[in-house]
Amino acid sequence: MIPDIGAAFGQYTYLLTEVVWGTVAVGLLYRAGALVQAARTIGALYPIAYLWDWYTLRIGVFEIPLRTGVELLGIPIEEHLFMVVVPALVLGIHETLRSTDERHPSSGTAENRV
Repeated sequence: MIPDIGAAFGQYTYLLTEVVWGTVAVGLLYRAGALVQAARTIGALYPIAYLWDWYTLRIGVFEIPLRTGVELLGIPIEEHLFMVVVPALVLGIHETLRSTDERHPSSGTAENRV
């Protein structure tokens, strides 16, 4: 059974999960030395993600029950964080794996395994 943190955190559940995973993402990006590059990529993706999110919320594709109720530019504040945290986490994992490959070239690409 999956623990129901919603019972404990109520309307702050979504916000809390964004902060936790956002912290993980920033830590990975910092460790990989990729904060600036990630910020640039996220900045480029954000307008597309915002329009997509705004539209899908307006037409009723999904609802977010465990949120603060605070909205900014027509969408929940948690969704703005989501649109930053998800790509940051993906990029953080990618950059961490890439920096690991660079430190250990024999475990990297096929060209290195000749």
